Amino acid sequence: MSDMIAPESPQAFPTGRRAAGGLGDRIFHVVTATCAVIVLALIAGIAVSLVIGAWPALSKFGFGFLLSSEWNPVTDTFGALVAIFGTLVSSALAMVIAVPVSFGIALFITELSPAWLRRPISTAIELLAAIPSIIYGMWGLFVFAPFLSDYVQPWLNGAFGDLPVFGYLFSGPPIGIGVFTAALVLAIMVIPFITAVMRDTFEVVPAVLKESSYALGATTWEVVRSVILPFTKTGVIGGIMLGLGRALGETMAVTFVIGNSHSIPNGLFYPGNSIAATLANEFTEASGGLYTSALIALGLVLFVITLIVLVLARLLLMQLSSQEGR
Repeated sequence: MSDMIAPESPQAFPTGRRAAGGLGDRIFHVVTATCAVIVLALIAGIAVSLVIGAWPALSKFGFGFLLSSEWNPVTDTFGALVAIFGTLVSSALAMVIAVPVSFGIALFITELSPAWLRRPISTAIELLAAIPSIIYGMWGLFVFAPFLSDYVQPWLNGAFGDLPVFGYLFSGPPIGIGVFTAALVLAIMVIPFITAVMRDTFEVVPAVLKESSYALGATTWEVVRSVILPFTKTGVIGGIMLGLGRALGETMAVTFVIGNSHSIPNGLFYPGNSIAATLANEFTEASGGLYTSALIALGLVLFVITLIVLVLARLLLMQLSSQEGR
């Protein structure tokens, strides 16, 4: 037995196998690096093509393109302020609604739900994520918007209409379509994505950490706040960014319910517009070169907004990582 070669000994592996393994590692490294370079090249290509297509509009309107609310194809006068405003407001309101709901659902599935109920809820969440966006838009227009117009918007207007800030937000005709409806539909659409990511990240928390906290007398909320969230903050923020990216770039569902009005809404109940909805509605009708260039410039603005959001998320993660152990 003493003459046998230990499994971990280098002599246990023939020289040819070690060489083949080293060659395989090099090939794997080259392949993965090539894939990463291809992704960067695609992103750079998209950015360059957008800049080239948007250059006629950018060179004519300059920085004022971002600050102008006028959109008139007849006179070739274009501004992106209305579309930017609608995109940011509807996406922000959708995230305000979706993040707490998604967190509660994911926490219930992983920590509070009975074992027999976890699978049906998880399956329902996955089915919601699989529904096409145009179905959400049709449902929002024909079912959700009339319900809001008849019951929710009149109540909100009557309850908050006299307050200084909320009266402005919840003002407008209760017609069912507008920025408020678009934000609610977006929230319903992104909840499954955020919930699925949070659920998966919560499930990877080692059971010994949670059991130790419970043994020390911690409540469920204390375990969530002091153990689960610090351990899974990267995945949680990643899920939120995934939902935000979906909300920023959503097209058909928003087009159905936002109202498609080229004016700054005076309240959440008024019709508005978004970058994606503007592109979906008008790109096929763009006849002139400047008109098409202005639409491509809107796409470039949406690309930059998404890039800024991702950079801010990365900076937030770096800041949280730097504070670990303090």
